Amino acid sequence: MTVPGLIKKKSEGEKIVFLTAYDYFTAKQLDAAGADGLLVGDSLNMVVYGHENTLSLPLDQILYHTEAVSRGAKRAMVVGDMPFMSYQPSLEDAVRNAGRFLKEAGAHAVKLEGGIEMIDVVMRIVESGIPVMGHIGLTPQSIFKFGGYRVQGKEETEKTYLFESAEALQEAGCFSIVLEAVKSKIAEEITKRIEIPTIGIGAGPGCDGQIMVINDLMGMDEDFYAKFVRRYFNLGQKIREVGEQYAKDVRSGDYPSKDESY
Repeated sequence: MTVPGLIKKKSEGEKIVFLTAYDYFTAKQLDAAGADGLLVGDSLNMVVYGHENTLSLPLDQILYHTEAVSRGAKRAMVVGDMPFMSYQPSLEDAVRNAGRFLKEAGAHAVKLEGGIEMIDVVMRIVESGIPVMGHIGLTPQSIFKFGGYRVQGKEETEKTYLFESAEALQEAGCFSIVLEAVKSKIAEEITKRIEIPTIGIGAGPGCDGQIMVINDLMGMDEDFYAKFVRRYFNLGQKIREVGEQYAKDVRSGDYPSKDESY
């Protein structure tokens, strides 16, 4: 999948499918399943490494995971998520670090958070030949500014910011924009106003596509709940059941059997 291919999907009214992936084997399976794009999200700091938020994720760590995903994806677009403070300090840092995702990790594009305030950064990265996916609404790297994980677009000032940011990001050269935890009507209106695809997560059905964290779809963490998550499986419970059965078989002497021995 290419940048022009994603934009064509919007023009033809075809929904776009993105999922997160953090390792080779998951990427391989999701690629084979037909995902249009795989985001190596900074959410890996939470769902893989167990941190409370995304902020402490090192750049080298997400590059390592992006490289693994890139090896597993043969058809889907791979987007690397630029972690906190990898693009905020200076334009030079932003371009250099964005380039590492393509040069070292094999990604096809990068994603970064922020609206109007990040336009100069987006422009510089795009001018360097690196495709950029924008991200507005609830931006997890600004969680302390928001005071928690809360839906965006309820207040008039928030609505104005979202509309202006979406249009500005498009003008700056973004090929797509993630809308996270945005009121459905606002997300739908943004989608109508701009020509590039919107990819929603907790932003309703009016977006051009959807993205979900694969761990959430698979039910890896039974304690996590969000209104927008549709859980397709309870993998966390299944892993525990397998572990319990294996422990029982070993302790009883049932494993390994003669057929399982050399």
